[in-house]
Amino acid sequence: MNEAEIREALWQELGNIAPEMDLRQLDPSANLREALDIDSMDFLNFVTAIHRRLGVDIPELDYPKLGTLDGAVNYLKVKLRR
Repeated sequence: MNEAEIREALWQELGNIAPEMDLRQLDPSANLREALDIDSMDFLNFVTAIHRRLGVDIPELDYPKLGTLDGAVNYLKVKLRR
């Protein structure tokens, strides 16, 4: 899976959580919880959706690495190479 495909998957899953947001305008370095005004349960739902969709195990200690769009893309690129 390439970077564009990962980013598209993230946008789609974030769109399920924050459908009112224009995710294409999201600053990729912005904190997702703040930029999308989502709470910790929404963020957990996002992480769970990514796990299910991409089949990537994401330990709780790694959740902060998914805090921005760029961070999530970089994290998942590494995990999907294995």
